Amino acid sequence: MASTSQPLRGKTACKKIFWAVFPHVCFILSLVIYAFLGALMFSHIEGNRKVEFSEDYRKFLQNLTYLARSLSDNMTENDVKFKKEIHDLLNTAEQDWFVNPKEKWSFFGSLFFCCTVFTTVGYGNTYPVTRIGKYLCMLYALFGIPLMFLVLTDMGDILATVLSKSYNEFRKLQSKILASKLCSGSTCNKRNELKSGAQSKIVINEPLTIMEVLKSQSSVKRRLIKYRNVELFEMLIARENEHTKPARNKSIERWSSCPELARGKTMSRVIENFDKIGKELEKLDVPIVLMVLVIFVYISCAAAILPKWETNLDFQEAFYFCFITLTTIGFGDTQLEHPKFFLFFSLYIIIGMEIVFIAFKLGQDRLIVLYKKVISFCAEKKMPSKKIYPK
Repeated sequence: MASTSQPLRGKTACKKIFWAVFPHVCFILSLVIYAFLGALMFSHIEGNRKVEFSEDYRKFLQNLTYLARSLSDNMTENDVKFKKEIHDLLNTAEQDWFVNPKEKWSFFGSLFFCCTVFTTVGYGNTYPVTRIGKYLCMLYALFGIPLMFLVLTDMGDILATVLSKSYNEFRKLQSKILASKLCSGSTCNKRNELKSGAQSKIVINEPLTIMEVLKSQSSVKRRLIKYRNVELFEMLIARENEHTKPARNKSIERWSSCPELARGKTMSRVIENFDKIGKELEKLDVPIVLMVLVIFVYISCAAAILPKWETNLDFQEAFYFCFITLTTIGFGDTQLEHPKFFLFFSLYIIIGMEIVFIAFKLGQDRLIVLYKKVISFCAEKKMPSKKIYPK
């Protein structure tokens, strides 16, 4: 029996772990599949578009040809004027005139664009040009942004649980160290003896009888005799039920007699896991200074690695770029030369957005507490003082 019960317990434990992890894996996989489908869609639509030369492009070529013809070798007086004209002309040029759509909208380029859409970063260096692409971009963002926020909330619960538990363990360890320093050997031994004596007294004492409980209840003494007898009868029945209640193991009964009930119980647990999304994040209570320190260290690690493949960025520029990305501001002033490599950094972006989201949530809670204190303080100041009139 022991050999057969151990594999069954292992299987049930694995199933419990699987159904507990299932909601988190489901959200992440759905986001990954959504990103890949969007990359295939936009690479097909925007990458295969026909390059049409607009009227602005023709005017740009005409003005550029005119400036090239007017340029002479012995040009000295009009050198500053020519530089200004060529500078103004180049500012009117658009990037799409000189880029091949198939190279720009490759699968990895389209995947990078999809990540910037549903993360609401939107650098601005890649955007749809065709009318169909613009409409599909709006529809894609309409479903992608809520899915991304759902993933952020779900993973935020995991990070909130890890942070709160690690912070509580750190506080417990800190309190133990302080207690060991403050507590001397003799006093600690006396305290331990007192605790052990109190515990032994608690164990030795037998449970009170129903009459002793009733004697200690002053409310029962004051009542009439007939009401006191009714209450005594009800308490006796409740006590008898507690002693005669059989111990049941519902999980074993369901698995052995009716497996369908056990499946229903498992599915109800999965639904409860979906309902608990966002609850752990609301319970989080970590100092905001600690979260700011975590964000600084997290961005600094990426800022040290990013210049390895982006040679145009130093540590400060990479730090600025990571901060603008994780806060979903996305100015687009700092552009990447190799967005394909940064795609492999997508897990870093999602986790970093989680950390920033938790920091914003903590800051929001602190601001609400501050506003409450200010409002209560102002209300107390404006309250008229009570005047005591002589009789």
